[in-house]
Amino acid sequence: MNGHSRRRFLADVGRSMLVASVGTSLANDLGFAPTWAAEAASSGPPGLDFGKLEPLVALMQDTPPEKLMPILVEKLAAGTELRTLVAAAALANARTFGGEDYVGFHSFMALAPAYQMAAELPKDQAPLPVLKVLYRNTNRIQAFGGKEKEVLHAVEPVELPSHPSDEVLQDATRKADLKLAEQTLAALSRGPIGEAFNHLQFSIEDEVDVHRVVLSWRAWVTLDLTGQQHAETLLRQSVHYCVNTEDAMKRQNRPLPAVRTVLPKVLDQYKLVESAPGTRRAEDAWIDTMGRMIANSSREQAADAVAAALAEGIAAEDIGAAISLAANELVLRDPGRPQQWATPEKPIGSVHGDSVGVHASDAANAWRNIARVSNRRNSVASLIVGAFHTAGQSGRLNKDPVPLAEHLDKIKAIDQQPLLDRLEAAIKDKDQFGASAAVARYAGQSLPERPVFDLLLRYGISEDGALHAEKYYRTVTEEFAATRPAFRWRQLIALARVTASEYGRPAPGYEQAKGLLKV
Repeated sequence: MNGHSRRRFLADVGRSMLVASVGTSLANDLGFAPTWAAEAASSGPPGLDFGKLEPLVALMQDTPPEKLMPILVEKLAAGTELRTLVAAAALANARTFGGEDYVGFHSFMALAPAYQMAAELPKDQAPLPVLKVLYRNTNRIQAFGGKEKEVLHAVEPVELPSHPSDEVLQDATRKADLKLAEQTLAALSRGPIGEAFNHLQFSIEDEVDVHRVVLSWRAWVTLDLTGQQHAETLLRQSVHYCVNTEDAMKRQNRPLPAVRTVLPKVLDQYKLVESAPGTRRAEDAWIDTMGRMIANSSREQAADAVAAALAEGIAAEDIGAAISLAANELVLRDPGRPQQWATPEKPIGSVHGDSVGVHASDAANAWRNIARVSNRRNSVASLIVGAFHTAGQSGRLNKDPVPLAEHLDKIKAIDQQPLLDRLEAAIKDKDQFGASAAVARYAGQSLPERPVFDLLLRYGISEDGALHAEKYYRTVTEEFAATRPAFRWRQLIALARVTASEYGRPAPGYEQAKGLLKV
C-alpha cells in the first residue's frame, strides 16, 4: 500500500471509529460523508497521518466548535487525558495552517500555555483554559477550510552530507525555497531532534519578529505533549513562516534585516562561540541597570552590551533576567493604543493583545527559553538577538512605569483580602492603573503571590485577550519564577494591568465549556 493510499485508509478507519462513537446521524450532521467523498476524489500530494491520534485529529478538523465541545467533554469523562486533546489539536492546527495563518498560528501558540494553566486549577475546572483554546482552534480551522485546505503534506527528505553545515537550513530559507527547506528539515529530523531544532534557530535569528521566535519555542514545548515523533510536523510551521517572510522581503525589495549583520559581527568580535559559558552571578543593581539600558537603547547598542557581558563571563540567566525586565518595562510604560490603531477588540488606551509590551515580553521569554535548551552557539546568539529584539521600542512610551505615586495613593488597604478585592474591582472597571497599584501595594506587604495569580488566572481564562491571554499569562508565570525577589513582582504588576485592559470581552466557547463541565 503506497503512502497516499495508506493515508486515506487510516483516515477512513479513523472516521469509522468516530461514527461508531458519535452515531451515524450526528456523523452525517457533522458532514463526514461529503468529506469522505472529497478525500477519495482528491489527487493532491500525500497527506500526513498521525497514527493513533489520527481519529481525534480528524475530529478536531471536521467538527464545528459548538458540536465539538460536548464530544470532547464526554471523552474526558470516559478517560481521555487532557494532554491528549491538546496534542491532537496541535497536530490538527499544524497540518491545517502550516504556520501560514495569523489566527491559526496564534491558536497553536496558545495550546501549550493553556495546558500549563490547567495545572494551576482545581481538577473540576482544569479543562476550562484548554477547551477555550480548542474552541478557538477548531473555529479557525473550519473558517480556513478544514482538511480540504491543509497546508502540510508528506515530504521526502533531501540527501544531506553526514555532517551538514550549521547553516544548511538557513541557506534554504534565505533562498525562499520552500520545497528545499522542508526537505532539509525532514532530513535533519531523521537524526536527533535537538540538532534539527539547533539548525532551525539559524533561520529564526534572521529577523526579529515575535511570531517567528515564539512559534519556534512553543513548537518545542508542545513536543512534550505530542511526542518527539511529531517534531518535524511542528517545526515545519517555523520553516513555512521563515520562507514566506523571506519571499515577501524579496518581492517587496526590502533591505536585509540589520540583525543579520549585527549578530555575526558581535559573535566574532567577542569570540563567544569558542568561549565557555559564564558562571559569574551579577548583583541586583547590575541586572536592573542592564535592563533599563536595553529598554532605552538602540538595538545595536543592546546587542553589543549583551555580547560584552557574555564575554565578561556574566551568567546567561542573569543576562536573560535583564532582557526580561526590559520587556516588562515596555508594558509598564505603554501609553496605550492610539486612536489610529484602535479596534473594537483593542480600544483606545488598551495594552493587551499585540501591544508593544506584551509582544516584547513574549518574545524575550521565548529567546531566554531557547537559550536554555540550545547548544553554545545558539545560546549566546539567542540572548544577543533577544536584546536586539527588545531594544529600540521606547520611542512613544511614557517616561515612568506604572503605577505612579498618584495611583498608589488611592490604595489605602494593607491586608490581603481587601487588596485582592481592590484588584478585582479595578479589573472589572477596566482600570489599568488601579489594578497595577493594587498589586504593587500587595507586593509591599510581603503577602503570598498565589492568591494574585489565582485571581488573574481566572480572568485570563474567561476573557478573549485578543489571541494573547494564554501566552502572556504563561510568560509572566515563568518570568516570575525565574526572576530574583527584588524584581519579580514587576511581572505581576504588568499582568494585572494587561488583565484590566482585556476585561469585558468574554472568550467564545467559555460559557459553553463551563456549562458542560458544570462549574
